[in-house]
Amino acid sequence: MSKHLEPAAGEAAIEALADCPRCQKPLPLCICDSITPIESRVSLLILQHPQEQDRALGTARLTALHFKNAVLRVGLSWPSLSKALGRPVHDPQRWAVLYLGSARVADLDTNSDIVAINRKGEIEDDQRATLKDIEGVVLLDGTWSQAKALWWRNAWMLKCQRVILGPATPSRYGKLRREPRRDGLSTIEAAGMLLTALEKRPELEATLNDSFERMLARYRKAQHSMPELAPKPRPKRDYRRRK
Repeated sequence: MSKHLEPAAGEAAIEALADCPRCQKPLPLCICDSITPIESRVSLLILQHPQEQDRALGTARLTALHFKNAVLRVGLSWPSLSKALGRPVHDPQRWAVLYLGSARVADLDTNSDIVAINRKGEIEDDQRATLKDIEGVVLLDGTWSQAKALWWRNAWMLKCQRVILGPATPSRYGKLRREPRRDGLSTIEAAGMLLTALEKRPELEATLNDSFERMLARYRKAQHSMPELAPKPRPKRDYRRRK
């Protein structure tokens, strides 16, 4: 095996930890005993970039475990929404995708924390009717660049309704994992915020945030005895123009 393919010592130590077969997290971080799957009207599809399978701090699988009507797929591309979901979808326009473009709720003339936008990044005219018609949500799980790769490799998302979020507070990750934008959230936080708004059920967001807090608390506690769980710094993007 070439040197650049050999795992770092910390990564090898994490791999050596036993996994929970359900959430696939190291057992010290597992909170499965407190999760009861929830019935929801809105379906949830989480597409995870294959390089973002962070066993320690990732929340994609944890999010999916919270809902009976949720599907998690790991990969780069699928030919259609139906193929990704594993069942027929008759109207992709009634599915929303959490959009990654430059449009931000803070820059729009609205008091809402979830906004449906068109392809130009403008607010859809009838927000209430547009959001009410949504029957499923697609979340892209990965770093900012990985999520963008998923967006560009799955052209069928162009048929879906675009929605953006304007959270009042930053992600609970805090210093454990910095987001490139203030409105960047973990997958579990975004799911809670979206489904609560679409279904008018504040208990959904509360339940998911409570689970996230428990996971983070276990992570911080485990760090003291298992320093190999410490988050690795992500490579900085080079914004210099290439010649």
